[in-house]
Amino acid sequence: MKSKKMTFRGKVTQGISDMFLVWRRELRKVFHDQGVLIFFILVPLAYPLIYAFIYNNEVVREVPAVVVDDSGSALSRQFARMVDGTADVRIVARCADMEEARQVLREGEAYGIFYFPDDFTDRINRGEQSQVSIFCDMSGLLYYKAMLLSATEVSLELNADIKVARAGNTTAEQDAVTAMPIEYEEVALFNPQNGFATFLIPAVLMLVIQQTLLLGIGLSVGTDRERNRFNDLVPISRHYNGTLRLVMGKAFAYFLVYAVVCVYVLCVVPWLFSLPRLADPATLFAFLLPYVMACIFFSMTLSVFVRNRETCMLMFVFTSVPLLFLSGISWPADAMPGFWRGFSWLFPSTFGIKGYVAINTMGATLDEVSVEYMALWLQTGIYFILACVVYRWEILNSRRHAIDDYHRLRNTAS
Repeated sequence: MKSKKMTFRGKVTQGISDMFLVWRRELRKVFHDQGVLIFFILVPLAYPLIYAFIYNNEVVREVPAVVVDDSGSALSRQFARMVDGTADVRIVARCADMEEARQVLREGEAYGIFYFPDDFTDRINRGEQSQVSIFCDMSGLLYYKAMLLSATEVSLELNADIKVARAGNTTAEQDAVTAMPIEYEEVALFNPQNGFATFLIPAVLMLVIQQTLLLGIGLSVGTDRERNRFNDLVPISRHYNGTLRLVMGKAFAYFLVYAVVCVYVLCVVPWLFSLPRLADPATLFAFLLPYVMACIFFSMTLSVFVRNRETCMLMFVFTSVPLLFLSGISWPADAMPGFWRGFSWLFPSTFGIKGYVAINTMGATLDEVSVEYMALWLQTGIYFILACVVYRWEILNSRRHAIDDYHRLRNTAS
């Protein structure tokens, strides 16, 4: 009985020793393989900075536009001057007709047209509703947003002035009530500038973590297969003979690298570019733990399909943009077809992006993102089991190839 206990204890000790051996070798491989080093270190360092620099202005300002004023009245000229005075639009020309204005748009000198019909002021003087038409180059939705908001603000202000002028009030207080019977104040929650960077960059940061892990692990697996005589993932060695020690050793190495990467990507980059940072550190750490683990085991599972170093680029690079859409950030998940909404649940980034945005941008607690949090732990368990299954299959393949090679050499010698 004592010898059996000692034998079991010896196996456990050997397993732990082998796991740390796999961890050391995998960590050494990460820092000696230039390709893996690029995906694990250089890309997470550079990509967030590039995206943040591109969108650092948050909103589009001074969008060039032209005016076609068939009315030629004082009110239409005042409207155009007020639009030009906003921060979002800059009037660059006044055209004689719509054809001339369209030519300016075709030449790329402006992105929109403000058109005042000839009866613009006459309809207002008759007590009828008038209108201003906006034509915009829809190749950039932010141009349309800037022009529409500017025109809306100016029209509301002029509407108030017209109502006050017709009311015949005798006091300033009466004018204020006429202009705005119900007082309101607009407050943009969690994104006070209505900025593109605050909206998009947090989602990109989380996606960078998953995609670089996927590419880096895939590249490492492709390297292992190319260096193996039988294109096997797992080399023949007693240290690589156990599934758990192999999977856990590799995962521990990747986790150690990405613990540092996550601090930089999700904490330092938002601080550098003054993005919202409302997360409690303990809550953020607790949420990132299952996310990083789910990404690691997800990547290890998919990496078995990589046959050489180039395959991972062909398989995974194109998925970045679709996964950003599937996350529900750029398009509401409730508006997606059921198939694609269900398909998005296969990826850790879907739940990771939603949870991180809620925690870091909105100050949510772990209870308030419990659905995403539990989903990530569930994915961690599922992908860990799948990673063990596929690596066990690779271990058996390596054994079979080694036995076949032994018999072949033996027959050749005979």
